[in-house]
Amino acid sequence: MRKLSLFTAILLFASQFALAQKDYKVVFDLTSGDTLSQQTAIRWVNEIIKAEPTAQVEVVMFGKGLPLAVKDKSALANDVMNLATNKNVAFKVCAIALANQKVDKSQLLTGVQTVPDGIYEIVSKQREGWGYIKVAH
Repeated sequence: MRKLSLFTAILLFASQFALAQKDYKVVFDLTSGDTLSQQTAIRWVNEIIKAEPTAQVEVVMFGKGLPLAVKDKSALANDVMNLATNKNVAFKVCAIALANQKVDKSQLLTGVQTVPDGIYEIVSKQREGWGYIKVAH
C-alpha cells in the first residue's frame, strides 16, 4: 500500500510538472464595438505578455468587434499596432466580417491579419489546446 501511495504521489507531481511546462496560449473572442470591451482586450493582452513573455496571444475580431482593427475607426490603434509587433501576439479579423461591413484589407491597421472565418479560427485554436476567453467588461 505504501508503494502505491508513493507511486501515486510521484505520478501526481510529474503530471503537474508536465502541465506547468505547456505553453501559455489564449485566444480572445472580440465581437463588441464597445470601447470598454476593446480596452479590456488590450489590457488583458498586455497583462499576459508582461506576466508571461513567451505566452501566445491572439485576438480574433468579427461582427461589431471589427472597428478595433480599422484605420480611422480604432480608438486604440497605437496599442494594437504596438502589440502586433510582438511575435507572440496576433490580431486577426474575419474575412466574412470584412466583406459584410464593406471594409477592404487595406483599411486594416498595420500588423492586423485576416482569417477566412473568425469562428472557425477560434474553434481551431481551442482544438489545439488554446484557452478561450470571450471579451466583455
